[in-house]
Amino acid sequence: MGARYYSDGVPRLAPIDRRIVALALPALGALIAEPAFLLVDTALVGHLGVNELAGIGIGQAVLQTVTGLLVFLAYATTPRVARFLGAGRMPDAVRAGIDGMWLALAAGLVLQVLLPLAHPLVSVFGAERAVTDIGSSYLAISILGLPGMLIMLAATGLLRGLQDTKTPLIISAAGFGTNAALNVLFIYGMGMGVPGSALGTVIAQWGMAFAMIWIAVRQARKHDVSLAPHWSGMLASAGFGGWLFLRTLALRLGLLSTTFVATSAGTEVLAATQVAFALWSTLAFALDALAIAAQAMIGKALGAGDVAELRQVTRRLLWWGLWSGVIVGALFALASPVIGRVFTSEPEVLALLPWALLVVGLAQPLAGLVFVLDGILIGAGDARYLAWTGFVNLLVYLPLLLLALLQTSSLAALVAVWLAFGVGYMGARLATLYLRARTDRWMVLGA
Repeated sequence: MGARYYSDGVPRLAPIDRRIVALALPALGALIAEPAFLLVDTALVGHLGVNELAGIGIGQAVLQTVTGLLVFLAYATTPRVARFLGAGRMPDAVRAGIDGMWLALAAGLVLQVLLPLAHPLVSVFGAERAVTDIGSSYLAISILGLPGMLIMLAATGLLRGLQDTKTPLIISAAGFGTNAALNVLFIYGMGMGVPGSALGTVIAQWGMAFAMIWIAVRQARKHDVSLAPHWSGMLASAGFGGWLFLRTLALRLGLLSTTFVATSAGTEVLAATQVAFALWSTLAFALDALAIAAQAMIGKALGAGDVAELRQVTRRLLWWGLWSGVIVGALFALASPVIGRVFTSEPEVLALLPWALLVVGLAQPLAGLVFVLDGILIGAGDARYLAWTGFVNLLVYLPLLLLALLQTSSLAALVAVWLAFGVGYMGARLATLYLRARTDRWMVLGA
């Protein structure tokens, strides 16, 4: 991994690799916290029954779609802050982060209109009535935590742009611990079941948001930056974020299509897909730590106008992405026969899970390269290209996914779903990202 050997025979990472690790490792912990929230919910609720597990699967699919579409609040803030930092304009860097947080609060408050729509949204999936009722109750409570979650995203973008990934890690770890403790208390201690799971998560999300607000206020005071909304800055974030919104919309349509097809294949396939997606999200966020490092390092290098640094960072990040995917995927594939027991005790679901999880593991090298390339282009502000090619990738994926509906058994349908997603969809994303990254068109220098 770029190691150099000194006279004592002990390997040392090259400076560029040390910087990647210094940013990526804390980002890894913070990123894992988000799917870890879902893993805790899935693990605790999964032992209540298959209907409960399938219900929160649909509820989480809707919730993740909403929050996923707004992930640009972090992804748009990070490169803007990093570019200003690279250009030596620290007050402007902090100002960009504050603007992103105001935009996040506004978006979160607007999303409260979804509260009365929770049941209709879950009903669209066409699951059994008991599953739909459980999913809608989970979603309705979870919506109350959206403003806090979005503020956390934007504030995290500010700190990442400032090359600080340790503080979000500390806050995310505290939030995860709080969420786990509250969920055990509410679900089992107080007998609240699925609603208790959602309530514990909402409380943890708002606690994390208030911690981030306090840190942002300290940064603003340190650099004499006003805390009032700055409309031109909010519009700049929204403009860049609009293309990222479309890029994420394409991704979410792919994930929602996967949930629709799994639902059509039966409750057991849906439940198995929910567990597999929870684990995929954990692995994806783990590998995405390198993408976060890419956003911060690429943005800073572009702001400083350092082309040599830009090329070196790109090469090393791709190397790290590939081998991280190989190692993570191999370990996960080996664990695939047993890991499902953590999340469910239903025999029908346990019989299906190992095959889906094996495909998840084998797809990780592809995923590692995809996430790094995605982070490089986001860090460069190349969101328009990401948006258009996102829909091209979707057009490749959907016909492959629909082949699962032609399968005559639950096992064949589940494997077909995950082959289409892990190999077909990720392969299409890798192709379109690589075609762009191998050119210089995304290298726009300056703040």
